[in-house]
Amino acid sequence: MAPPRTIRVGLLVCGTLGGAVGAVHGGYYEVYSHYWRTTTPANTNAQVIIDSYNIKKMEFPDEERISEYDLFMVTGSATNAYDDSIEWVRTLLSFLKGVIHDHPRVKLVGICFGHQIVCRALGGACAPNGGRWEIGPTCVHLTDMGHHVFGVDHLCLQEMHRDHVVLESFERQFASGELYLLGRTCLTGNQGVVKFYTPPESEADAEVHEKCHRDIQVLTLQGHPEFSESVVTGIVRQRPDMGTEVVCDYWEDKDGTGRRWEKTDGLDYVAKALWKMLGVTSESE
Repeated sequence: MAPPRTIRVGLLVCGTLGGAVGAVHGGYYEVYSHYWRTTTPANTNAQVIIDSYNIKKMEFPDEERISEYDLFMVTGSATNAYDDSIEWVRTLLSFLKGVIHDHPRVKLVGICFGHQIVCRALGGACAPNGGRWEIGPTCVHLTDMGHHVFGVDHLCLQEMHRDHVVLESFERQFASGELYLLGRTCLTGNQGVVKFYTPPESEADAEVHEKCHRDIQVLTLQGHPEFSESVVTGIVRQRPDMGTEVVCDYWEDKDGTGRRWEKTDGLDYVAKALWKMLGVTSESE
């Protein structure tokens, strides 16, 4: 058997999971560690080492260590990704731009707040989404590129946000093929983007289906593939600012059974794509 393949992940923790949620599930480090551990493809002999950085406390990887990582993953946060009055937000934005431009071989994944601030680092704009919450299991309709990356026409993902990345802010990047939109929902036109490494000139006109997961440099998702029903339900219980209408929809939709019980795809289609992005697949693929 080949020696274990070690994947080094730098987890950029931008928020906290407090109260009962934290007591049951731990913080973001524990949630993401569980996610990577439980989704490791079978018979791959791969292992993940996760280093956690508390970004709100201004903990960042040293410049000379950045290239040691295979991937940086930016977590969710209750903070607004567009609030440049906050020092750690400004510093994180600068750090992400540096990773993208100066360390392109280190891949980058952004989740929820992470999606929003990574998109800012790519030249996009983040703004409030008209005060509208999107929470719980949500159907994301995938584009052709989204279908290529995830292998399905739509994803059901846990959501927890009321800000969004303005779709029009990426008009130039989408037109040029610098970025690709992954999917959309009724409330949010940009549910994620993907950026591939710049191909050699001879491959510049490759079709969507010819793009390789290993060639993904940046991938973002507005949804939370790492969140379970228990995590989201706990957050809803702790967030009275969401308003009665939003909370009632979460608990009582689908003939009183609760939309919260819908099956989500974070542990299968999304995880499979993330592992393939890192060059790890099960022996059956």
